[in-house]
Amino acid sequence: MKRTYSIVVKGRVQGVSFRFATHAKALKLQLTGWVKNLPNGDVQIEAEGTETNINSLIDWCYVGPPLAKVEEVIAVETEVKEHRNFEIKR
Repeated sequence: MKRTYSIVVKGRVQGVSFRFATHAKALKLQLTGWVKNLPNGDVQIEAEGTETNINSLIDWCYVGPPLAKVEEVIAVETEVKEHRNFEIKR
């Protein structure tokens, strides 16, 4: 069953290739949705796929790419939106 989660990652997550690493991880996990930087320095992700794969992405978000320093991850289930692919939003 397809699930959709809105995920906000807080900490030093901009300027450390977090969006690009998230994109690569999401593709590897066969997730759809998007990732973008927020004006306040956080990164927001909308991920759609199986619960197992989304949980894997959420677990990864606590670590992120090598230069990231994640302080908090907030994941909330939302309604399914039927994304076709996973994209990096600007």
